[in-house]
Amino acid sequence: MGARQRSHQRLACTSILICVAFAGACVVGPNYHKPEVASPPAFKEAPPDGWKTAEPHDDVPRGAWWQVYGIGELNGLEDQISISNQNVLMAMAQYREARDQVRAARSALFPTITTTPAITAGRANIARNAANGTVAAGSATSVTAVDYTLPVDLSYQADVWGSVRRSVTGASATADASAADLENVRLTYQAQLAQLYFQLHGLDGDANLLETTLELYGQSLQLTKDRLEAGVASGADVAQAQAQYDGTRAQWIDIGVARAQFEHAIAVLIGKAPADVTIPVSLLKTPPPAIPISVPSELLERRPDITAAERRAAAANEQIGIAQAAFYPTVMLNASGGFASTALSALFTWPSRFWTVGPQLAATLFDAGRRHAQVDIEEAAYDAAVANYRQTVLTTFQQVEDQLAALRILEHEAEAEGAAVKAAQDALDIANEQYRAGTVDYLQVITAQTTALQDQRTALDILTRRLTASVLLIEALGGSWG
Repeated sequence: MGARQRSHQRLACTSILICVAFAGACVVGPNYHKPEVASPPAFKEAPPDGWKTAEPHDDVPRGAWWQVYGIGELNGLEDQISISNQNVLMAMAQYREARDQVRAARSALFPTITTTPAITAGRANIARNAANGTVAAGSATSVTAVDYTLPVDLSYQADVWGSVRRSVTGASATADASAADLENVRLTYQAQLAQLYFQLHGLDGDANLLETTLELYGQSLQLTKDRLEAGVASGADVAQAQAQYDGTRAQWIDIGVARAQFEHAIAVLIGKAPADVTIPVSLLKTPPPAIPISVPSELLERRPDITAAERRAAAANEQIGIAQAAFYPTVMLNASGGFASTALSALFTWPSRFWTVGPQLAATLFDAGRRHAQVDIEEAAYDAAVANYRQTVLTTFQQVEDQLAALRILEHEAEAEGAAVKAAQDALDIANEQYRAGTVDYLQVITAQTTALQDQRTALDILTRRLTASVLLIEALGGSWG
């Protein structure tokens, strides 16, 4: 090997090393900082006593929070959400897609190596004088030539300005956002299932109350008919008692419509056809359990939708750097080597080798402001992502405050309604005794019965609302408290 050839090789190797070293020299664009949000020291609606402070962490998986209600049937239904709910499965697939996008982006940090082996055959007519090599008319001969090549090409874009690294970072942030979306979808449908479950069994309580009331109304109707036969009641009393009985029976039957719809909705949530799911009748009896409350600042690290919004802001920040890197030239390193020969037996011999190597610089000299516009676009997208993140935080605070207020107020309302139910039952008992004694007409009995039924149904409705509000509070808090 000659000195000049060795010098060229050293120069090529030096060029390669310089390009690789320069590739990690700098990263253009803004560094990401988590957007600041105003976080109150405590929730306004949180009761001063009787609430346990939670200790949530973003890295703790969302647990089986529904077990706090101690209902085995609900536990079994909730366990099927992550397995069979089609929307959750779709979110899982989207997360896998985002995770694979990170791998695809990271591959740009490494060179691409390709090979294109080829065998090329050609035929040519050669006319020469055998004695002196001059062309002689009519003496052309046909010759077939075969070329064998085995090249290996290397192409590498040096990440001089950090655009590739920012692409990887942005893809990772997007994957994190997708993972948070998955948790948010799972939490949303878990909470929706729990709400439907309590609403369904709230209707069971309504149906049971109306069924019991129908028995009492039937007894009152029979009593009125007996009094009519004895001549101490009028036909109007019987008509009123019959109308009240039939109207209440219609309400009892109508509950079946809403119950069937709730049952069908639960079936779809757990990924089954409505025909395959039957939920037995059960009555709601116990009030909601105490829900551990975290401070607002911890809530920011706990809600999956907040995490998703923050990660999307981080990904948008990386896009600004990628757009700014377009103002700088692109450094490409291309290398090619291999073997080439006209004889297959000599293809892998040392004289058949060849190689080329060298960097390439590409720069845009004029684009009529397209790159400036792209930077402005990415900055606007980042500002929008930050605003969405802050709005998500504010909405989260609102949801927690709403459900805390609902639970606090409904608890007081339940106490007041309990007193109203007792008073209405006492008034009904008195009206029945007075009617039997003949001191009041049947209209007063009907009025007392209607009031008692309304108060009892209202009490059941408040219990259902308290349970659903507790579910919404857990959802607003981000699910499990660890």
